[in-house]
Amino acid sequence: MNLSFEKGALLLLISAVVAMLSRRLRLPYSVGLVAAGIVVALLPFSPQVSLTKELLFTALLPPLIFEAAFQLNWKQLRVDLPVVLVLATVGVVLSAGVTAVGMHYLAGWQWLNALVFGVLIAATDPVSVIATFKEAKAQGRLLLIVESESLFNDGTAAVLFAICLELALGRSLTPLGVTTKLLVITGGSLLCGAIIAGAVLLLMGHTDDHLVEITFTTVAAYGSFLLAEYLHLSGVLATLVAGLILGNTGALGVFSDRGREAVETFWEYAAFVANSLVFLLIGMHEARQNFLTGWASIALAILIVTLARAIAVYPCCAVFRPSSLRVSLRHQHVLFWGGLRGALALALALALPPDLPQRASIITVSFAVVAFSVFVQGLTLTPLLRKFGEIPKAR
Repeated sequence: MNLSFEKGALLLLISAVVAMLSRRLRLPYSVGLVAAGIVVALLPFSPQVSLTKELLFTALLPPLIFEAAFQLNWKQLRVDLPVVLVLATVGVVLSAGVTAVGMHYLAGWQWLNALVFGVLIAATDPVSVIATFKEAKAQGRLLLIVESESLFNDGTAAVLFAICLELALGRSLTPLGVTTKLLVITGGSLLCGAIIAGAVLLLMGHTDDHLVEITFTTVAAYGSFLLAEYLHLSGVLATLVAGLILGNTGALGVFSDRGREAVETFWEYAAFVANSLVFLLIGMHEARQNFLTGWASIALAILIVTLARAIAVYPCCAVFRPSSLRVSLRHQHVLFWGGLRGALALALALALPPDLPQRASIITVSFAVVAFSVFVQGLTLTPLLRKFGEIPKAR
């Protein structure tokens, strides 16, 4: 990790200026940050900061996942939980499978590389999705489904990716072995998140100091993630569970009155900082990528990933058509086009073993898909929401 205090302070200054300009220009914040990152990377005095797996996983991903999960309302989520779980499990598997098949037969990638890429790019990014929808002032059921699906499918993708890594490292897995591994990683990650959250809740019951309460939630966010990763489980899933438990149990009076407000404010700021650094660094890394060399594979990958997202959304939502959980067609269109990719996909791509064949190609294509997601989908999502009447028309 080569992000020093000086470089971090400079990037935060840039982020603050970009936030102001983006609001004035009515641009999505994530788009402004990535664009600013590209510009900064091209300057002669650009700070040399590498976007690494350690930086993303160890420093930036836990607060982003935790804050999003902390804000989810379980009572509201419980109503649409079947829809969310189907999209976040069956939908991710469908998306990963279609992408893998497409990259193998159309792009000529080896099966293992195509499968790894399919899994890491299948999950939508909660940071991009939630930020874009909240900036557009979307509300109601659509926002809840989009937020929770993007969070839960991150957990699914991270678990599937761990299994793909086993295959990438040359370890043979039988169908029974895959099922066992899947259950162990999922169950173990859920348990890690629950144990850390439970321990923090016990400790928080003995204090009404809001600074101590903030510290405990920070320990929960990073502790659940690091514990799960240390045990070779899914840190993303563990942190998601910890955030969901603390966010909803805390509403029952575990936090002091001042503590709840302070914790929410702290995590809103922590997510802003992590979000800003992630997208600035993505832009800086995008500027160093040579997208012209493999432009055919990149264009094909964007097309396949977009098609795979459609196949993940529409059939899964069709299952609920006869029930009270029916998802309207316009909401399905938004779910499809609002499936933005971002930090998690890149973190998983950068976590690939160095000796994996075509590793560089997978990383380059992943960055290209994220760039398309941020600029094309990110810029057109708000007009789409406005067209469907999900947000007020601009004055």
